[in-house]
Amino acid sequence: MKDEARERARKRLILALDVPDLAAGADLLDRVEGQVGMVKVGLEIFTACGPAAVEAVKSRGYGVFLDLKLHDIPATVAGAVRSARGLGVSMLTVHTGGGEAMLAEAVAAADGALVILGVTLLTSLSSADLPPVGIIGEPAEIVRLRASLAARMGCSGLVCSPQEVRGVRAAVGPKVTLVTPGIRPAGAETGDQKRAATPGAAIADGADYLVVGRPIRDAASPAAAARGIVEEIMRAMPVP
Repeated sequence: MKDEARERARKRLILALDVPDLAAGADLLDRVEGQVGMVKVGLEIFTACGPAAVEAVKSRGYGVFLDLKLHDIPATVAGAVRSARGLGVSMLTVHTGGGEAMLAEAVAAADGALVILGVTLLTSLSSADLPPVGIIGEPAEIVRLRASLAARMGCSGLVCSPQEVRGVRAAVGPKVTLVTPGIRPAGAETGDQKRAATPGAAIADGADYLVVGRPIRDAASPAAAARGIVEEIMRAMPVP
């Protein structure tokens, strides 16, 4: 029973492969072998290596979360979604700030083959960062508004900080997948993450997946760091 719970917890941990090239990516994946459930391919490695980064992750048996945060006119985003669908990724991010038409076309282009995740508000932004870019309101308010919009447009998943998970879950219900970056184990440096929380708190509040990068990548033992996070997820998971 405990092994089953640990496996369910492992599947909820997404490793952010925030590295500059395929060699660094392979090294990190070697060091966490069997300890994470999915791998996020983000802007850094995708810009450097393109679809080869996706293939390198898939070749190891992992599902790919392609985190490109698409934000463009509807037709351009729809084309990019179709390209991502051709790569065989499991999840893809689009910015909710792109509006109703962009979100709707992204969902249509996915055609059910991958999860479209609406990014609500970057976890590097605090209340003080919003007015200079023309966003009026508190982060929690903006996140709930954008989450509701994305769900209404058909996005089957959302990205929000752990500090907004509880409110977003209440707003969109149990069927929408919530992916949460900004995860920092107790005592870890938060760096540029301004709206962060621990793995246990995020899971308890209703997150489905946790995205963790630096606390694993920069640890003396990435495997041990990942195992520790999985153990915390397991303790916070509701009893099935």
